[in-house]
Amino acid sequence: MPIKIIMMTHQRGGMVSIMTEASFEDFLKLDIRCGTIVAATPFPEARKPAYKLEIDFGAPLGIRKSSAQITTHYQLDELIGKKVLAVANFPPRQIGPFMSEVLTLGVPDAAGEVVLVTPDHPVPDGGKLF
Repeated sequence: MPIKIIMMTHQRGGMVSIMTEASFEDFLKLDIRCGTIVAATPFPEARKPAYKLEIDFGAPLGIRKSSAQITTHYQLDELIGKKVLAVANFPPRQIGPFMSEVLTLGVPDAAGEVVLVTPDHPVPDGGKLF
């Protein structure tokens, strides 16, 4: 029996309706990796409050850039050294003057603010989610 993944959409304040159904094969197309934030800077040009992140995914991916709307729960200095998960195989996306190379993953809290997805045990940079 195939495994089915239900993807949800959200609005500030909570989940709403089912967007679409995805197959396990669709999930396998995503390259979700663990990396360590090595630099974090303000992103004042962003439409919504955000930071510019540099995340080290180890060899062969190296350091990739990401824009993340995480200013509510995280200060710049506490992000350095933090492990995060990101989609590494989406095409780069222009966010204002910044080219975001990976999608850093998070989930909304009760107020709709982003909380980063992080491993709860030590894992190497570049580790692939499966």
